Parts: sequence; structure tokens; C-alpha cells
Amino acid sequence: MRILAFGLQRNIMENHTYQFFILTFTTREQNKPFLSVFFVLVYLIGVLANSITITVVYRDRHLHTPMYVFLCNLSIIDICYTTSTVPKLVYMLLSGDYTLSFTQCFIQMFFFSHVATVEDLLLFIMAYDRYVAICDPLHYHHKLSRKNYILFLVVVWVIGFFNSLSLTLTASTIPLCYSNILKQFYCEFKAFAKITCPSNGFQLFSYMEAVMFGLCPFLCSIISYIKVISVILHIKSTDGRKKAFSTCSSHLIVLTMFYGTWTSSYLSPSLKDPQVFETTFSILYLIITPMLNPLIYSVRNKDVKRALLKLVGRNV
Repeated sequence: MRILAFGLQRNIMENHTYQFFILTFTTREQNKPFLSVFFVLVYLIGVLANSITITVVYRDRHLHTPMYVFLCNLSIIDICYTTSTVPKLVYMLLSGDYTLSFTQCFIQMFFFSHVATVEDLLLFIMAYDRYVAICDPLHYHHKLSRKNYILFLVVVWVIGFFNSLSLTLTASTIPLCYSNILKQFYCEFKAFAKITCPSNGFQLFSYMEAVMFGLCPFLCSIISYIKVISVILHIKSTDGRKKAFSTCSSHLIVLTMFYGTWTSSYLSPSLKDPQVFETTFSILYLIITPMLNPLIYSVRNKDVKRALLKLVGRNV
């Protein structure tokens, strides 16, 4: 963080744009308080649901397995996702101040890019976990031992940090050619790339970033689940197939929701006015999906429900 702060402080002196204007929503002023209340409620529900998931996994030793440790990390990411964007968005809607300083913009970009990269890689690791559990169960405890899955998590968070650091420092040195208006409700690299000079290649860099840390993990996850489904379909027992599908269904739903909304936002077609399209899907994957993730896992997972009821009963 010292490196990031130093880089931002140096570039503030070099960059003539000291603040950015955020275009949030094209709606009437009287509707903005209702939008603010909606976002606050969704944010609080998401934080509460994810915090309960973290607490349940931490308190129940039977859930100290790779799948649930990964789920706990996903809940941490979801809290960071919404916390890095929603409070500032609500403040802008209520105050009418739609500006972000140079430092605020790139700090927000850093934290958002960090957790976004970690989530992309973590969803792939969770798919790999299900692949090993179903396709190679005899070697599961060897391939995903405590040492290995902790190593996976450390590597994922470190990669996310350095990727976000390089992305943010690169973006902070790029001169702007068009304007200082970001057509998005938060400071993110795709919206920033649209106002940079085409000759510097940052737009190409942003799309390469999306492909490397977005589409590639997604394709790897899909390949894993193709193999998983192929193995499940060859199980002769009906109960065995149902049990195998039940262990994968929750993560498959989360994977579909996240990448479905993410690709719709970041790889949207060239529309005449794509702002409404991109903003809508950004809200879905950035605010709504983190709220639904823990609900999907808790509703469809018997172990989580059992541990939650046990924790509630113990406290009562």
C-alpha cells in the first residue's frame, strides 16, 4: 500500500485532472433517495449473510474442509466488493456530489481490481475442488490437503494484489484525451480506458486483463464441470447421481450468475448508448450477486444449514 500511495501522490502532481465526475444513473432526483435506501438494504443484507457464513464455517470444525474454506473466502470477497463501491455510491446519490478525487478514484480501482481478480481465480479453484472430489476422489485428500489449499489461497490473494497494483499504477500514469467523466457508478478500469488516449494502448491492455483474469479462469471452470458432469452421468445409482449433482449445483449457480453478469457488462456489444446496459449488469454482479451467494449456498447445502441451526440453537 505504501508503493501505491507513493505512486498516486507522484502522479497527482504530474496529472492535470485532479478529480473525476461519475455518471451514476439517469433518473429523476426524487427517485434517488429510494435508490439509496434500496442499495443500503441490499448492502446490509449481503454483509449480514456473508458474515453469518464466515462465522458458521469458522465455528463448526466439521466445515473446516477445502470446499467450505473456499466458501468462507468467497464471502470475504463479496463483503469487500460491495464495501468498496456501495457506501460511496449512496453518498453521491444523497449528497449530489458526483466527484471523485484522483486519489479516491485509483484507491477504489485498486481494491475493486484486487477482489475481482481473487474472485475470478477462486471460482476456478472451487471448480477444481469439485472436479477432484468427483473425478478423482481417492486422491482428494492428497491433492487438496490443508497445506495445498492454504497455499492455493495465499497464491490467489498475492496474484490479485500484484495484478491490481500494476493495473492501478499503469492507469494512474495514462494521460486523458477526451474528458474526466467516468460513465460508470464507480471507478473501474474499463470506464477509465474509454477516456484515455487511443495511442497509449491502455484500452487493449484493459481487454487483455479481462481475458487473462476473467475469461481464462471461466473457461477452465467450464472444462472442469464438463468432465464432472460426464463422470456423474456414468454413475449407475440414481441416488449417487443426485448426491453428486447436489455437491456441485450451488457453485455452478454462483459461477453462472457471476460470469453471466460480468461478461454482459465487460464484453457488451457496441451499442449507441451502452451506459444503461453496462450499469444494469454492473449492479447485478457487483451488488446483487454478492448478496445472493451466501443465500444460495446456505439454502442448497445441508451441512451449512445444519451448522447454522446448531449455532443458533447454541446461542438461544
